[in-house]
Amino acid sequence: CPADALKLESAGAATKAESANWDFALTLPDRGDEIDKTTIKGSQFQKPYLEFSGACEGCGETPHVKLLTQLFGERLVIANATGCSSIWGASNPSFPYTVNSKGEGPAWANSLFEDNAEFGFGMRRAFQQRRDYLALQVDETLKDESVKMSEKLQKLLQQYLVMRKEKQHDLLLPRGRSIYHQLMERLEPLLEEEKGNHTRLQKLYDLRDMFGRISFWTVGGDGWAYDIGYGGLDHVIASEEHVNILVLDTEMYSNTGGQASKSTPAGAMAKFAESGKLTQKKDMGRLAMTYKSVYVASICVHVNPQQAVRAMLEADAYPGPSLILAYSPCISQGYPMAESIQHCQLAVDSGYWPLYRYNPELAASGNNPFQLDSKKVKGDLFKLLASENRFAAVMRRDAKHAQELDDRLKVSVGEKNQLLQV
Repeated sequence: CPADALKLESAGAATKAESANWDFALTLPDRGDEIDKTTIKGSQFQKPYLEFSGACEGCGETPHVKLLTQLFGERLVIANATGCSSIWGASNPSFPYTVNSKGEGPAWANSLFEDNAEFGFGMRRAFQQRRDYLALQVDETLKDESVKMSEKLQKLLQQYLVMRKEKQHDLLLPRGRSIYHQLMERLEPLLEEEKGNHTRLQKLYDLRDMFGRISFWTVGGDGWAYDIGYGGLDHVIASEEHVNILVLDTEMYSNTGGQASKSTPAGAMAKFAESGKLTQKKDMGRLAMTYKSVYVASICVHVNPQQAVRAMLEADAYPGPSLILAYSPCISQGYPMAESIQHCQLAVDSGYWPLYRYNPELAASGNNPFQLDSKKVKGDLFKLLASENRFAAVMRRDAKHAQELDDRLKVSVGEKNQLLQV
């Protein structure tokens, strides 16, 4: 663009001039239902239910949450731990989450650092109780001969009951729609039309939002997941309850000023680790995989967006707990956020952040449940470290000490990647 492509003017004048354009843009139809959302291209034609967040420019957390809303937004429930994602996600008086033309959108609630996993677990269990109650009401309604209903409604209720009793997984239809959600959309107008025929039908109409299957996600940063809330998180993934967990891993306590967490790698400078962290990063993915009943994925939407889409869809469809670790660049890591995509690519290429998926369901059919999605290690780890001020600052302060820590990190990264290759 030429140097004079942009010019400053008062906000009031610009708002007045663009208001008509904004109002027109809001009237444009949403064509997302016509496109398969299970592909990376199709997912980006979906309405993002996360808009205008208060995050830092170049934040690596928001792209992952935006993608989450594009895949499940109309049936998404988020239990959000305190941290960056709760600040840019609900800064009074603004709220970045929105709804579609039907009034559907994410339901969002914030809990504390120390109990967010339990908070999300409780929400999931409460929903499960309500769905069990709905199934009981459907069963009694179908058995009650005094209830007069159309044949179409009866067949749909019977279909729902069969799906529930057989504990049928939520299948994604060709365009990425939930089969339970589609069933709910067909039932709702029929129940509204026939609810006056009997009190039992009225009760089913009052419970109509329970026919769909909500996608529950517990979201937070590494300070919550690796440190303060780890005990609760471990309890939840050991419960075998269908709860999805998304960890936005910035490798430090970003919201409170960049303190070291158990996700901070060895050799990195952070508050409370001014001379470089001495201990290795906790390998949350491997810890979760030891249960052999948890879906686990390591993703980075900046490097392999299709793998991120696939991981989120598989996690939502998996009937047990899931844990997705999302590499999230942060300004506190000490490099220009405009270079995030190239930087993340180097992190993956060097083996610093391997991409993988672990799906226990594959083992039942005799297949390897683990799949390594990143390519063979080919990048220079030290080039990555030198480009981040959190490592470079230690090098400038004490080159010998920094080299010892970085060599230790290189050995750890090498051992981890060798293990993942098996």
